[in-house]
Amino acid sequence: MKNTIYKYCLAAFVFVSLSCNAQKKYTVKSPGKNNELVFSLTKSGQPQYSFSTNGKSVIEPSLMGFEFQELSKMTEGFKVVTTEEHSVNQTWEQPWGEFKKVKDNHNELIVHLKEEKGDQRLVDVIFRVFDDGVGFRYHFPKQPKLGKVKIANEVTQFTFADDNDVWWIPVHRENSYYESFYRKTTMSKTDTINTPATFEMKNKLYVAIHEADLTDFASMTLLKTKGNQYKSELVPWANGVKVYAETPFNTPWRTIMVGIKPGDLVTSTLTLNLNEPSKIKDTSWIEPSKYIGIWWGMHLEKFSWGQGPKHGATTKITKEYIDFAAKNGLDGVLVEGWNVGWDGDWTADGSAFSFLKPYPDFDIEEITKYAASKNVRLIGHHETAGATKNYESQMEEAFKMYNKYGVNCVKTGYVNKYLDKKEWHDSQYGVRHYRKVIETAAKHHIMIDNHEPVKGTGLQRTYPNLMAQEGGRGQEYDAWSDDGGNTPEHTTIMPFTRMLAGPMDFTPGTFDFSYKTPQGAKVQTTLAKQLALYVIMFSPLQMASDLPENYEGKPEFEFIKQVPCIWSETKVPDAKIGDYVVMARKDWKGNDWYMGAITNKDSRKLNLTLDFLEPGKTYMAEIYADGAGADYKSNPYPVSINSKKVDCKTVLEINLAAGGGTAVKFKQIAN
Repeated sequence: MKNTIYKYCLAAFVFVSLSCNAQKKYTVKSPGKNNELVFSLTKSGQPQYSFSTNGKSVIEPSLMGFEFQELSKMTEGFKVVTTEEHSVNQTWEQPWGEFKKVKDNHNELIVHLKEEKGDQRLVDVIFRVFDDGVGFRYHFPKQPKLGKVKIANEVTQFTFADDNDVWWIPVHRENSYYESFYRKTTMSKTDTINTPATFEMKNKLYVAIHEADLTDFASMTLLKTKGNQYKSELVPWANGVKVYAETPFNTPWRTIMVGIKPGDLVTSTLTLNLNEPSKIKDTSWIEPSKYIGIWWGMHLEKFSWGQGPKHGATTKITKEYIDFAAKNGLDGVLVEGWNVGWDGDWTADGSAFSFLKPYPDFDIEEITKYAASKNVRLIGHHETAGATKNYESQMEEAFKMYNKYGVNCVKTGYVNKYLDKKEWHDSQYGVRHYRKVIETAAKHHIMIDNHEPVKGTGLQRTYPNLMAQEGGRGQEYDAWSDDGGNTPEHTTIMPFTRMLAGPMDFTPGTFDFSYKTPQGAKVQTTLAKQLALYVIMFSPLQMASDLPENYEGKPEFEFIKQVPCIWSETKVPDAKIGDYVVMARKDWKGNDWYMGAITNKDSRKLNLTLDFLEPGKTYMAEIYADGAGADYKSNPYPVSINSKKVDCKTVLEINLAAGGGTAVKFKQIAN
């Protein structure tokens, strides 16, 4: 749905000649005048750009261009043919999200370039400048001397004035799925890093570099080069080619988010605004979900994915989970291990997976009928072990089968270092496969929760059936990771790094901390922090991830039952990356607000003015806080539950235990 407030377009030439020898500069500012983008050509005709915020440098002059296999490069010798300026001010509405209404207000500069000699090839550089950052992309028009191309290198640079601190994870060195701890170092101590990469600038700005609308292209990583500079490093095919393309084509948007506070990055809508509007006209079948699953039991080795005496995906066990979901107002049950192919070492070869044939002890027809009678739905599961060709050969029929049984959401998985034993998940090969899955699923009215994905780049705007992805260290690491599980600071970093890429299926909700695993891993939070994570870690598909019996009789479970999955507004009242986060969100449908506050390994006291609440209204705050003696190491269980009347002027004292949290529901009441 789109509600256009104001939109106009204007073609113009924009340049300033600084001196006889200087190159012309083309400048465009954001609507609020705080951000400025400058484009120019060097003396050798190399395109370059710079970007600043309120006069502070964000990106110093940085070169642009592409190199090809078997063709001359397009990096210099250009002239500006024409420029265009366009301005947009409109509001559009999402079917789900962290914001119901998204304002798209930007100024656009399009620079049409042409080689002065040789083949005189053409390329356009398109800049869109928002108050929260800038996005730019290359457009290669259809032209006689440039048809099919093999991209060998993208030259795009990101040059900083200083050796800033950066929060980053490595590329492929530790795993293929972005499942690493974010670390903070100076830029000079990095090599090749994934995006989003978040910079704490010496000039006190917060900046994140990422990309938007990753379509039929390789994912961009950042290669540290000379000085304070990164360049785009595209993830290659196994044969070394970065991208196969044919004119006309666009690159993804290269994005630079900027703010004066960490929370400004969280509330930026830059990535969404740079994606195409929804291709799904009727989105009524796309629904958020709060679910449980036959999943954590496998990680704790109570159940097995494969056949045998501990097989979890049985008709009997699934019905028990459905009963629990129905009793507690949860609307979905995820079942893993239901289909043929899990026996033996399934991670080594996914070609044995059948997505049409259930194991004998899993009666999908009986189960889905039973679920429907309880107003609960089965959430499907397709683990591929990276065997994408095997999956694609069955995918159409598998989605048809699920549709027949009323299954409208599927979790997909790609547990393998490579796709089809040779291609990276985030290569053009992977990007093409994941898009095919999303488009095919949409055809059959099926939502996707994609694990081991290519990173999110805002595609959920175009295909809102892409509900959530993994693409980060989720809570499953607390069951089997050799490093002991996720650290207390992990979730105080993720909102400003991984979560900038979009919703994450993090799977919070652990209530039992006494489990034992061979690796000795454990959840390193308090129980109250587990509740707060439902507000902090956004996903329209939220899992109550623990075993059902661990929720029985627990008053804290009430918060999980009540907390929404989607939000009409999101605010970050206070945060310090790696230390603590306070986030407030408004219910999608009503007037209630929810707040989550979490800390790292250190206990802390925060005083928060509740100025996000509606002025003139009174709220009953239902507070779930760390109780007396709570500590993530020694005593994670104590939770204090109390209520008090508050309004927008109230200063709420928040006491966070070590590794702790606070979760609050603000229910609007009559004055």
